[in-house]
Amino acid sequence: MVQPPQPPRNPGHLSGGEATARGYARELDGWEGEIAVSRTCIAEAAERVPQAIKDDVHFAYDRVRRFSEAQRDSLSSFEIEISPGVWAGQRNIPMAGAGCYVPGGRYCHLASALMSVATAKVAGVQHVTACSPPRGEQGIHPAVLYALDYSGADTILTMGGVQAVASMAFGLFTEQPADILVGPGNQFVAEAKRALFGRVGIDLFAGPTEILVIADDTADPDILAADLVGQAEHGSNSPIWLITLSRGLAEAVADRTRTRIDSLPEPNRTNAHEAWRDCGEIAVTGSPAEAAALSDRYAPEHLEVHAAELDWWLANLTNYGSLFLGEETTVAYGDKTSGPNHILPTKGAARYTGGLSAMKFLKTLTYQRMSREANREIGSVTARMSRLEGMEAHARSADARLAKYFQGEPFDLGY
Repeated sequence: MVQPPQPPRNPGHLSGGEATARGYARELDGWEGEIAVSRTCIAEAAERVPQAIKDDVHFAYDRVRRFSEAQRDSLSSFEIEISPGVWAGQRNIPMAGAGCYVPGGRYCHLASALMSVATAKVAGVQHVTACSPPRGEQGIHPAVLYALDYSGADTILTMGGVQAVASMAFGLFTEQPADILVGPGNQFVAEAKRALFGRVGIDLFAGPTEILVIADDTADPDILAADLVGQAEHGSNSPIWLITLSRGLAEAVADRTRTRIDSLPEPNRTNAHEAWRDCGEIAVTGSPAEAAALSDRYAPEHLEVHAAELDWWLANLTNYGSLFLGEETTVAYGDKTSGPNHILPTKGAARYTGGLSAMKFLKTLTYQRMSREANREIGSVTARMSRLEGMEAHARSADARLAKYFQGEPFDLGY
């Protein structure tokens, strides 16, 4: 019997495998230590994390977990009788393995550890592998390592970049290949996920982070500027958009944004300055409907609304990664602690997908069963349709059942 192709469970011998991954870790991450983090190292790192930070991790984790649980529970399994004797249903089954990438680089991405790993574990993923690049000789930032462990990561690898993405996909260092790869990262991480898509699933193709703010003349220009700059500090290629119904507000926000950027420390100031200079846009529209239509064309990753009639905006805006309604909330809350996931679509992808959720780790699988009597109707219709399409073997599958279950009974089979 010919066996179907299977992903290698231990592909360490393929194209260098673990040895090649270690070589890249040494060359690109400057890491000479163990790749798989031991329980001893995790415990030692936890000792270096102040209790106040641990408390903050617990606070954010609880909200991410609770929101993910609500998402998971909103998707139900069911079975219905479509017609007499025909039952069909669906089951929501967690993936066996997930790979969660947590960036390192210039910032300590503590929240990303919670958003990816906690969501996967809530969904019921059996084995979650997490990767994060080292920060010098200490390895993964202690707070990130603590958050990964607290969120339930089964294996944690000290590794970043393309080699980390490949290691999770092929099960290097774990013998647990991922079925899906999730998490933010730079352009190299994004391209690695793109190359592996198909062999494994991915959450989305992520580009530079984006913010779009819609504001009317009730908005506070200083709050608006603070939120725009809050996303601009991510990097020089981060789009920063404002749509407003007030020219006076637009001018006030522009002035305050420049002032707020100038007050930042480096390298945040340079990042934000370049993002505002190269990717900043302000549009003045004549009506809420025009503003909503323009926003939907941008389909931003993060969308804030600082305007009256918030329910109207909630009902009429359709393309965004995550929506923040009113001055009292902000992208920064969503990025860190409020609960909904911060791994979101960019570059207009919000037109066709949402962000990371518990549902991304679940497969909605269908099944069916039926009585012999139900074959009387379904079998004859299937035979006729199949012959019309030219698919004779399909038709004969139906013919065979009708001949067996209803011996001697005439049917219109489409001959």
